[in-house]
Amino acid sequence: MQLQSYDPGNFYDELFSAPGQPRPQAAPLIDWMGQLSPEILRQHHETAQIALFNLGVTFRVYNDDQGVERIFPVDIIPRIIAEAEWRSLEKGLKQRIKALNCFLTDIYGPQNIVKDGIVPLDIVESASGFLKPCIGIKPPAGVWCHITGTDLVRDGEGKWFVLEDNLRVPSGISYVLENRRVMKSTFPDMFQTIPIQPVDSYPSQLLETLLNLAPPHLVAPVVVVLTPGINNSAYFEHSFLAQQMGVELVEGRDLVVADGYLQMRTTKGLQRVDVVYRRLDDDFIDPEVFRPDSLLGVPGLMEVYRQGRVALANAPGTGVADDKVIYAYVPEMINYYLKEEPILANVPTYLCWREQDRNYVLDHLAELVVKSANEAGGYGMLMGPSASPQERAQFAERIRHNPRNYIAQPVLNLSRVPTLIGDQVEGRHVDLRPYILNRGDEIYVHPGGLTRVALRKDSLVVNSSQGGGSKDTWVLQGSTQ
Repeated sequence: MQLQSYDPGNFYDELFSAPGQPRPQAAPLIDWMGQLSPEILRQHHETAQIALFNLGVTFRVYNDDQGVERIFPVDIIPRIIAEAEWRSLEKGLKQRIKALNCFLTDIYGPQNIVKDGIVPLDIVESASGFLKPCIGIKPPAGVWCHITGTDLVRDGEGKWFVLEDNLRVPSGISYVLENRRVMKSTFPDMFQTIPIQPVDSYPSQLLETLLNLAPPHLVAPVVVVLTPGINNSAYFEHSFLAQQMGVELVEGRDLVVADGYLQMRTTKGLQRVDVVYRRLDDDFIDPEVFRPDSLLGVPGLMEVYRQGRVALANAPGTGVADDKVIYAYVPEMINYYLKEEPILANVPTYLCWREQDRNYVLDHLAELVVKSANEAGGYGMLMGPSASPQERAQFAERIRHNPRNYIAQPVLNLSRVPTLIGDQVEGRHVDLRPYILNRGDEIYVHPGGLTRVALRKDSLVVNSSQGGGSKDTWVLQGSTQ
């Protein structure tokens, strides 16, 4: 099937408004790609996968018994966002990050939002990401969430919703950068004729964000990327970002607390570290404060951090805002802290700890998506319409046993993008993860983000661990809706 004759069906499609009718922002792409036969498109697709493999763009799935590295496949038909639409998303994302940072400052400080009855205290304290050792900590410039990946979806009417917030160690930006690199090498002429906002400035933007955390009197602050090690599923990204920023990639064993500071072991002796971009979870960063069995972190790191002698990004404790129950309160946070109405809406959410919500969820499991409050990667989730009666019964028992741990949402009719499946172009569902850098006095939203695509027919689960792939995301310059 030719791309020009693609039929979006009864879905909101990102590139087509009707069969054979491209949206205005997508018309130049459709005209250009329409000149290529399905066979040529498939050859380009295969070339792109080989290029990703040669670049080492892989990920590891923890439950994969074979333990092999997998390519995160990229589909060569990109997603396109008009500039005017992107500006609106950008405003909404900045608003949300401001409110979430206010919440983190408050919840580890005076807890006014709890005292004023907006968010229940037991909901905060029962969140696995709420860390009591972080109470009273004052991070540099008052910023807790320096790097955020916010997952967005678009429904069947074309409206954007926030699906979840990722404030701990959000991953995926390396795929954004490498996808663009591969696409530019595969279709160089296309990038000469279509005005696409570049994405290659992210490493320098990230480095600037990290350097901004160091004390101003330091002439040459030392920044490191802290990784759990080569067996981590996102290790490619850790090493990639360190290389792109020109900083050291270290593991916990490379660091030590000495003379009251965090120091890095080098061939020339110890060297002071000023900023750590950590890519391991809170529980593992300091065995003296969190998990005593952790071999990944640095003993004494939290005390050095508390004393203001090293900066950590993201700040420990941000995981409380990743909790899917806390997510439901973000619109209230925006009203409470910013005195504004939310620009981006949440997906309507039922909180199973509330009796009325729980009863509704249990009565309508076949119609809802049920999620565990702290699971990620498509795990701990029930897709009600496609689940078996036995699976729904098992989830109902889990909800009754621990209602605090579950939310439920209606099944959104996610937007689709034409995708190359073999020699055919078929619609596949997508989400979008933009990346936001918070420097305190400035919030930077990187153009586009990671579009994840559910490669399985009719699937709504886009996660790479569940068989998903990705697309290059084009934010156009000078375009209109």
